[in-house]
Amino acid sequence: MGTQKQGRLTEIYATYEAAAREFKREAVCRAGCAFCCTHYGPLDILTLEGCVIQAWLAARTLSQRASLSKKIAENRRARESGQAARCPFLDGRDTCRIYPLRPFSCRQLYSLRPCSGIGPTVHRAAVTLARATVLRLQQLDETGYSGHLTFILALLDQPDFRRTYSSGGFDPGRIMAFGKSHGIVINRLAASSAPASPPPS
Repeated sequence: MGTQKQGRLTEIYATYEAAAREFKREAVCRAGCAFCCTHYGPLDILTLEGCVIQAWLAARTLSQRASLSKKIAENRRARESGQAARCPFLDGRDTCRIYPLRPFSCRQLYSLRPCSGIGPTVHRAAVTLARATVLRLQQLDETGYSGHLTFILALLDQPDFRRTYSSGGFDPGRIMAFGKSHGIVINRLAASSAPASPPPS
């Protein structure tokens, strides 16, 4: 993953945050409120975001990596069984270990009232803004894929896939079986089939 794309990823995050600030002003979310991180279904990320997370993992100690790898594997098995699963990056106090570099799926979530039992309550316009931002992210990562966090990390753990993706290659046929069984989306196809939306101002 090039530093230029990583910089562009950060810019898209910042543009979204600026546009969503008014929506989030009355959010009840706080550190330790982890409903979305434990009960809200799949946490989809881009391969580009997965590379950012993997770089963070590589900088951890050996024991930290071993512990996190175990949690990532547990999450993947649970999701493969169709179960909701606790995000592997939550710590013991239900706070996010990777908050500064969290993927967009996390950044777009907020709620105007407590989520327990009902899920998040958001503005309709914020949903539209988030969808437009997802499209921009898929266009940025146009040789990559989107899918649940631990499924994308599993792909990136495959040396052949990582080499192809890192070199700018595009070969969806090589992951077809895994992609179909794990709900992986080809960003290039998703972005090209989506209706045109103006970028957030």
